[in-house]
Amino acid sequence: MGPVSWILLSPLIGAVVLLGIPSDRTAWIRRAAALFTGVPLLITGVLLATYNRAQGGYQWVDRVAWIPSMGIAYQVGLDGINLTLTLLHALCSFTGVLISYRIQSRVKEYYLFYLLLIGGVYGVFVSLDLFFFYLFYEMAVIPMFPLIGIWGSGDKEYATMKLTLYLTAGAVLALVGLLALYRVSGVQTFDLIFLERYLRQNPIPGGIQRMLFPFLLIGFGVIAPMWPFHSWSPIGHAAAPSAVSMLHAGVLMKLGSYAILRIAVQLLPEGAYTWLPWVAGICVMNIIYGGFVAMAQKDIKFLIGYSSSSHMGYVLLGIACLNPVALTGAVLLMFAHGLMTALAFAAVGHVYDQTHTRVMADWGGLARQIPLIATVFIIAALASSGLPGFANFAAELLVFFGSWETYRWSALAAILGIVITAFYMLRAVRTCFFGPLNPRWASLQDATLFERIPYVILVSALLVVGCWPRFLTELISASTGSVLKHLSPLQTVARLW
Repeated sequence: MGPVSWILLSPLIGAVVLLGIPSDRTAWIRRAAALFTGVPLLITGVLLATYNRAQGGYQWVDRVAWIPSMGIAYQVGLDGINLTLTLLHALCSFTGVLISYRIQSRVKEYYLFYLLLIGGVYGVFVSLDLFFFYLFYEMAVIPMFPLIGIWGSGDKEYATMKLTLYLTAGAVLALVGLLALYRVSGVQTFDLIFLERYLRQNPIPGGIQRMLFPFLLIGFGVIAPMWPFHSWSPIGHAAAPSAVSMLHAGVLMKLGSYAILRIAVQLLPEGAYTWLPWVAGICVMNIIYGGFVAMAQKDIKFLIGYSSSSHMGYVLLGIACLNPVALTGAVLLMFAHGLMTALAFAAVGHVYDQTHTRVMADWGGLARQIPLIATVFIIAALASSGLPGFANFAAELLVFFGSWETYRWSALAAILGIVITAFYMLRAVRTCFFGPLNPRWASLQDATLFERIPYVILVSALLVVGCWPRFLTELISASTGSVLKHLSPLQTVARLW
């Protein structure tokens, strides 16, 4: 069993181990959860350092036949795209476990569901078999229901039901597309590596591609979240506990865009060239509409939630462009946005756990009382606004350059979106952390030495990649280049935007 399998299995093994720990031994439960999320982070770091960038492609592939008659096998591996996203998930899940030390009720059950969620997301990113890809995709969605419904806040019952209904509907639509793809490919296999090679030489007829592509685009686009199927997302962000919000906005939203790129675009290239120009137009609604709605929010978690929906428009725009610069920028932005939004939700959660209010006008002047948390939120706000020196700046710049080459009107709208983001994020900083201190918060406690660890990890990653983006762009471009090489014969298809 190779290192990629250990990344996937570690949180699942951790969930089994938790079953054997008594519920009253909360310290051991927390340590076990930290251990079984720390191991994948260490392994991912080693794989990142040893990945053969000159060779590219999938590496450390494990394959075990499961149902050979149906072409189903356990198959996992990493290339530059999913290795980058696996690193994102490893960082967010480990820091999320540390943030979760504030959970006091039903600790064992909380970490059990949390580890299952983490394992499901790892499975989506590393699976190279469409059957197991979908299996882990569903596994990543299901734990969100109890995590928000039991440990959430506000209107958590409504949030859990809306989230579950939207994501289930999208998953069913995507399943129809995957089963149809399995049928019309002509080879009756779920092996993603084989399908990529086979369909490159024996493409599915163009009419069928154009018919199947919307099933995968909309099905996975729901979790992206792509407008107009986005309304479940900010509500889920707001109701979820802090660490779940970190994974929800930081990682779960990336599953949809990753699936669109990895499956829909790569296996149905003619369908991609037909439908993605429309996606480039829809992205404008994601960016501008999401930004204006975020501007109108008074609840800080809703503001970050709508901001996340807005920023995912940049990712979808980068994918829609189908050129090397924009596609590399889209994957890098998934990584950068995931870290930034996880950082923001972690800081907000620290304040909410003590104030029990998310209304920005109720806070005010908190920088005097909790300077470290205020600094962390300001860093997240500046990264979200595209300040040079953070990973978000490098990623968004690549998307802008790439989209200007292909969809200039969408590129102009995306640039306007950055101005809107800076407006509402800086206004939130002023409202929440500056001005006179509300006397109600005179006893607020800043982060302890231990509580600072996750913030240091996330901020450091944002700055390292922001100052040295080549560290990841070379890794990503090696894999996006192979996708575009597959698509290049179709680049004469007319664009609509």
